[in-house]
Amino acid sequence: MNNLYLKQAIRGVKFNPSRTILTTLGIMIGIGTVILVLSAGEGFKSYINAQVEAFGSNAIIVQTSVPSSTKDRSGSDAAASNEPNNSASNAVPITTLKMRDVVDIKNIPNVKNAYGASIGQQVTSYKNVSKNAFIFGASSARFEIDKGVVEKGRGYTEQEEKALAQVAVLGDKIAQDFFGEEDPLDKFIRIGNYNFKVIGVYEKTGSFDPSNDGSQIVIPVTTLQKKIQGIDYLIYSVVQLKDNKQSDATALDIADLLRRNHYISDPVRDDFKVQTSKESLGTFDTILNAVTFLLIAIASISLVVGGVGVMNIMYVIVTERIGEIGLKKALGARNKDILYEFLYESILLTVIGGIVGIIMGAFFAFLISKIAQGFGLTWAFIVPLWGVVLSVTISAIIGIVFGVFPARNAARLNPIEALNKE
Repeated sequence: MNNLYLKQAIRGVKFNPSRTILTTLGIMIGIGTVILVLSAGEGFKSYINAQVEAFGSNAIIVQTSVPSSTKDRSGSDAAASNEPNNSASNAVPITTLKMRDVVDIKNIPNVKNAYGASIGQQVTSYKNVSKNAFIFGASSARFEIDKGVVEKGRGYTEQEEKALAQVAVLGDKIAQDFFGEEDPLDKFIRIGNYNFKVIGVYEKTGSFDPSNDGSQIVIPVTTLQKKIQGIDYLIYSVVQLKDNKQSDATALDIADLLRRNHYISDPVRDDFKVQTSKESLGTFDTILNAVTFLLIAIASISLVVGGVGVMNIMYVIVTERIGEIGLKKALGARNKDILYEFLYESILLTVIGGIVGIIMGAFFAFLISKIAQGFGLTWAFIVPLWGVVLSVTISAIIGIVFGVFPARNAARLNPIEALNKE
């Protein structure tokens, strides 16, 4: 009997194809949006994972941070002066993270290597081409820790770093802007008031790769500090671990060391932040999950609207086929036979809409991944299987919930009254 119900449902769906398409449109859009959001979320996760991998999955980031007490004080001062409370990090520069901290961190048992970094911005030129470029100063250990590949030439050495050498490694974009097809190696560019020799060029990677932004210039951190910025502090440090399983314990060791070096007795007054790769990914996952939930909630409105549309059409179908219902009941069809026939048709409509929506959502997710990859981003095309199963299940549930009322009305029709109405 189940096969008979299904055949009747298929006949009803095929009877008016244009109406079937319009009826399932809301379901298609809702399910397609859900699949698109889930797939894009997986792609974004793959991108974030690639960015964390750029520092190494076994890396810890140490960065300067305004102590809570300073933030409170800045907020109180701003309130008292009736001025907007700007970012405390802008108002209170933190100058306590030094190279000696990095040297001490290297002596922690589970630390394999570490480098310190600072960032500046300078007018940079070559011949008649001039740009306002980001200057990234880092210890030579950067080339061992980070995953950015120097495609041409080499990175600078520890000896060059100690000698405040005026050498530079260019990102691929700025190398192209300055030199075009010309070989940039051993050429000199002007950074601020100094000439720097180009000794290397990074390979082309994603536009937002933190280990290699194609528009930045990498020079020894000591050169940036002493000759260009006139400072002796760092913005952050990247620490490479021997055993990533001990990352949490090592993070605590680093925090304790920095408190001793910075004469901090109360953790509330920490002027630094130590973050493991696991914590970095956890932060992104929390944000991404919140955004995904919001978008799926919005998509659910389309599903509800689509379900109401299916219910309305099913009422119309019942009215159109009222004579057929009366005849079937007069020939011995039971109430549940009529109920199941229309319920199957409602479920079939929503499942078809769900399947088409899955295909549409996957197609647009594939386009997004290709566009992202075209910009050099590590963006994987992934349609989670659980999302597909969930979408089909939701479609079937919508068919049952919004189809049961019209189907029940059809089943309750009196055969004589139905034939008279016909």
